[in-house]
Amino acid sequence: YKAQGVVEDVTNRIVDHIRPGPYRLDWDSLMTTMDIMETFEENCCVMRYTTAGQLWNIIAPREFVDFSYTTSYEDGLLTCGISLDYGEVRPNFVRGFNHPCGWFCVPLKDCPSHSLLTGYIQTELRGMLPQSAVDTAMSSTLANFYSDLKKALKT
Repeated sequence: YKAQGVVEDVTNRIVDHIRPGPYRLDWDSLMTTMDIMETFEENCCVMRYTTAGQLWNIIAPREFVDFSYTTSYEDGLLTCGISLDYGEVRPNFVRGFNHPCGWFCVPLKDCPSHSLLTGYIQTELRGMLPQSAVDTAMSSTLANFYSDLKKALKT
């Protein structure tokens, strides 16, 4: 899945709200828990997070364990990740898997107080799910992601 939109803020502040850390749980309505399990350096960690059920719980809550890395990229920032086979799955969750994913955030050349945020998401929710349900859930999740992020950045 690819998501792209203009966000009214500077790249550093936007990426601070997306990457693993204290802001993410405050605004991301899909994420229910997030624990940093290991930190390797300032912008590099292993995180475990859970997501809420979707589509009236047709899609049960999911748990992911991802390696996450954030770095400068050209004029902006890149935060990327991939799932790891790490630890036991908690009860009442299905372990999802993220193939290489990333968010690129670059300032708009004509308006540096705005940024272009582009996400590439390759996720396997796993479990017995029809692809149409996954596609519906992902499209609404990504639309809500941008809406929730924009609201969080205004505060």
